Amino acid sequence: MASMNRRQFMGQTAGAAASLAIVPRHVLGGPEQKPPSETLNIAGIGVGGQGGADLHSVASETIVALCDVDWERAAETFKRYPNARRYRDFRLMLEKEKDIDAVVIATPDHVHAVAAMTAIKMGKHVYVEKPLAYSIHEVRRLTEEARKAGVVTQMGNQGHAAEAMRLLKEWIEDGAIGTVRQVEAWTPHAVWPQGIDRPKETPPVPETLSWDLWLGPAPQRPYHPAYAPVTWRGWWDFGTGALGDMGCHILDPVFYALELTPPTTVEASFSTFVPEGLTWDKKFNTESYPRASIVRYRFPARGDKPPLELTWYDGGLMPERPSELEAGRMMGNMFGGLLFVGDEGKMICGAHGADGLRIIPEAKMKAYDRPAKRLPRSIGHHEEWIAACKGGPQPGSNFDYAGPLTETVLLGNIAIRAQQRIHWDPVKMKITNVPEANAYLGRDYRPGWSL
Repeated sequence: MASMNRRQFMGQTAGAAASLAIVPRHVLGGPEQKPPSETLNIAGIGVGGQGGADLHSVASETIVALCDVDWERAAETFKRYPNARRYRDFRLMLEKEKDIDAVVIATPDHVHAVAAMTAIKMGKHVYVEKPLAYSIHEVRRLTEEARKAGVVTQMGNQGHAAEAMRLLKEWIEDGAIGTVRQVEAWTPHAVWPQGIDRPKETPPVPETLSWDLWLGPAPQRPYHPAYAPVTWRGWWDFGTGALGDMGCHILDPVFYALELTPPTTVEASFSTFVPEGLTWDKKFNTESYPRASIVRYRFPARGDKPPLELTWYDGGLMPERPSELEAGRMMGNMFGGLLFVGDEGKMICGAHGADGLRIIPEAKMKAYDRPAKRLPRSIGHHEEWIAACKGGPQPGSNFDYAGPLTETVLLGNIAIRAQQRIHWDPVKMKITNVPEANAYLGRDYRPGWSL
């Protein structure tokens, strides 16, 4: 035991036997005291905003280190964990802090992959906010490397742990609305500026912000508050638009309940914006995402399940209101929603874990004889990850699940950029009919950054 370091003692995988990963409470601690072997050392990368909320959800463990490129935005989180060491560069933090067991990553999208990969290669368990990565190439690499390293993973689509997710799957498999062949999905996002040109002003970088570290692997450009701290999602170089922000939440119930495999075709239409000096024949905005878009996915048959047509709407665009939905009832919730169309009826729900799931009309919901609950229920989204890091079962949104979901979301953005229908071969990881669109599967990094 004297020659075994702490990380070896904690164990690396969810499959490790609990008897080896956790010393029984009666050996190292009294009945009211947690022994060290039952407590993870967790570090945060990107700890302002959502990152601070994620850390609060895992605060049952020991928060040992915090990293953020903007110390003003991170100030509240720094204050909440005064004993945690502070860093600006996650690479330096992971190199110096030898006792880190797991990391929580909530940076802008373009840094997700490089931060997660650095941690995975060092044997750390990782929790990464949605979307899992900025590009499909990054998604595949992260999923493969995490599997190879045997670390525990979880993507931050918190609704995956919701009760309504299980009910949705149970009801559909019970035949509540018959065979589902069509799904409509929508969100009012984007709620940040999109369809705009790159700002021309070059204001000074705030003293509390390390702009070079904020850029990370993304192409070099001058600082502007239009990008950071909160409006980066709308820019092609940094975010993944409304689809990347909300798609991993809203499409999650569809993937889970209908057991989707990757789509075969994806096609998009979108609002246009003409930057000053360009003509209509060059109307595509390469700086920021469209203000609104519609993306049409086609999924193949899966076993006894038929092909599925899934249509995504954002920016205030909506599917036709179903006649079965009573007047005065909201479609979904303020974040968006889903409409499942079956051979024998329809179901509707809101964003985030099938919130407010109902068969429509309400009379049909009241008459439905609900099946017995048969699927395992979640102990909580963050709690699943913590338990798995200590030898428990795999979390529900681990990278093997979250990877294909994110990949589908990102294919929608590629269809927007390609401006035509794309045919996807997931085995070869290749767009077969528009060869030039394969350039959008990944991108080159700035010098000094790599996977």
